[in-house]
Amino acid sequence: MKNNRTLIRVAAVILALVLAFPLLTLAAGSDTKIDAVLSVDVSTSMNESDVNKVSNEAMKMFIDMASVQGDKIGVVAYTDQILREKALLKIGSAADKQSLKTFIDQLTRGPYTDIAVGVNEAVKILESGGSEPGHVPLIVLLTDGNNSLNAGKSQQQSDQVLNEAVKKAKDKGIPIYTIGLNADGTLNKDVLERISTETGGKLFITSTADKLPQILSEIYASHLKLKVVPLTGITANGQFQDVTINIPNASVLEANISMMSSKPVEAKLINPAGQQQTIPSDKIIYTASSAYTLIKLISPVQGDWKLQIKGVPKEKIDINLIYNYDVQVSMEVLSSNSYKPGDTVPIKAFLESNGAKITDADLYKNLKAALVITDLDTKKTSETPLTASVQGIEGTFKIAEAHDYEIKVKAEDASFVRESQPVTVSAKKAGSSAPVPPPTTGSGEATAGGNSALLGPIAWIVGILLVVIAAALFALSRWKKANKGFYGQMVVEIKDEDTGERTTPQYRKLNAFKGKVELHQLLQLAPEFAETKQIVFKPGPGDTVVLYNQSGCVIEKGGRLFDAVNGKELKNNDRIKILLQNMNKSITVEFIK
Repeated sequence: MKNNRTLIRVAAVILALVLAFPLLTLAAGSDTKIDAVLSVDVSTSMNESDVNKVSNEAMKMFIDMASVQGDKIGVVAYTDQILREKALLKIGSAADKQSLKTFIDQLTRGPYTDIAVGVNEAVKILESGGSEPGHVPLIVLLTDGNNSLNAGKSQQQSDQVLNEAVKKAKDKGIPIYTIGLNADGTLNKDVLERISTETGGKLFITSTADKLPQILSEIYASHLKLKVVPLTGITANGQFQDVTINIPNASVLEANISMMSSKPVEAKLINPAGQQQTIPSDKIIYTASSAYTLIKLISPVQGDWKLQIKGVPKEKIDINLIYNYDVQVSMEVLSSNSYKPGDTVPIKAFLESNGAKITDADLYKNLKAALVITDLDTKKTSETPLTASVQGIEGTFKIAEAHDYEIKVKAEDASFVRESQPVTVSAKKAGSSAPVPPPTTGSGEATAGGNSALLGPIAWIVGILLVVIAAALFALSRWKKANKGFYGQMVVEIKDEDTGERTTPQYRKLNAFKGKVELHQLLQLAPEFAETKQIVFKPGPGDTVVLYNQSGCVIEKGGRLFDAVNGKELKNNDRIKILLQNMNKSITVEFIK
């Protein structure tokens, strides 16, 4: 106990020194990326509700609309179990997008449906994929009906899994966009609406699979605070017909032109200078399928482009445009965050691109701006109009009550919506705590030089203390490591890869083991699984476990290779799949606390 108190005191000294120096902060890029999991119902009922597998084409269109670099997309195909899944793949080339689309083309269908399985697995893939600055997660869940469970599972069990998965998605800020394909009129809309509402997503209902590409494009736009700009559709006449594509300003990173048609479409493109463009090219990406044709313009020149479309006579072709902008709203720092009722707070903001203020008048021309005010005491939200011009966004906010408020600036035009980071202001009586005074010299005057003079000796003292502590703790840590206990349990399930049969999940508590445990021990030392002796779990930091694989077995996590030769950490709810070398079976292991 005495040693612990000493460590705490030393840590406090070190922390105080660290906090005495300014921190360098790096601003993330304003080009938002997505981490999306497409979770699709592949039950056999889809053979009737989606005869032409338009759902597959819609998912492929979503992938084609994704940014040429940086977005991450995964896929889950579920019935009452996971038939296939692909972990988050970070898109860096056209080949990566093609890999995802090829995976979708290979999906098969099977009996039964359990929506909970699709939601739960999608959340796990996002958890295991790791978040990156500037990335926003989402799940798209597609189903065509109610649950249809096999005899080994009850609705109560399914509901429990679903409730836990939805809560986890909500807690982690993962919106779930649900799509109900209500072809036979039996869709349980209430379940899908609850999933989307509780997680901050949105529900879409359609009676025909033909609408799925349009819905997926709306989800893509909505999640990135963009808008689908519907263009005038055409009824094909067998000749090239002109459609104007306006690129409104120079801040457009990408323009996605989607043409929805079940028949082949031929397209030409002419830039604002009247020059016909080569399709595809370095700046123009072209993709097509049985349900859509998509042209992506990379950093397109501002002005009116001419799209020429030729389709099968009498075929209706819907055309949509989605811009991907490098535009953010920044609100200037307020002079104070503490006010009283009746005070008027001046608001100033501006649009920025890549960290620089935008001075493009065209971007401000049709811009509508508002101050979004949330009274944190009453939970009521209101909007006050602001003035937008090339000089920036301006207005005022008058404090009405002695409450706390959250304010943010919203800017909107025909093709995007952007919001600034929220700021909290208080009109309540200030607290009694006094501000911490600056360090003083012996005469009581503040000085900056005193800190510098003391820094050298303090650094030496801290360094010596750290070396002594490290030496003392090293021997202790070696002893503790060999005798460290586990927390939680492992859920073990064995699958015959030839027949598809699975064993009932077995729960193995880990607190009976110290220092390490072999997978073979969790399998009751069964002789046929002797090769798992070299797959070892050891206690990890923060109630985790660390996996070491010295066997010839291949281990996957989220559908991707999980190289644990030198140790890999498993956190709560992490699940791995071990492909045995000596027999055609796999072992699924999930760590839960």
